[in-house]
Amino acid sequence: MTPKENLKNLELQLPKVSTPGGSYVSVNVRENIAYIAIQFPILNQNYLYQGRLGNEITTEQGYKAMELCALNVLAHVDHKIGFENIVGLNHIDAYFQSGPDWDDSPIVVNGASDLFVRVLEEKGKHSRAIFGVEKLPRNFSVGLTASFTIKKKT
Repeated sequence: MTPKENLKNLELQLPKVSTPGGSYVSVNVRENIAYIAIQFPILNQNYLYQGRLGNEITTEQGYKAMELCALNVLAHVDHKIGFENIVGLNHIDAYFQSGPDWDDSPIVVNGASDLFVRVLEEKGKHSRAIFGVEKLPRNFSVGLTASFTIKKKT
């Protein structure tokens, strides 16, 4: 099935593409690699899941927040590149802010990893890194960057 069919079967919709919050582009293509700038749990310009994991945000909410970040990545891919031009997802970098005793980051980041595989199937398999940070912009609990290999233009 196509990514759009998979999204429909999962009863998910891609959010509106967000605007960069600084002097950068959301999607940067270099030869056949596309780099997606950090995406946060924003749904159609509404800021969601703000706070620290383990304090204001539960692990389950963190999973959903990371899933939303992944949907925002996919929205940019669809808008700027087109799903049909994706060879595969290479790597994701996941960022989180948490309380001092919280330690479930792999579970939260699975929100993105699981979504990418469910939507992109084999092309969604990837490597990843997880970073705990002191503070994320707008007090978001999580953030996500990604890189994709895309078809070379002939």
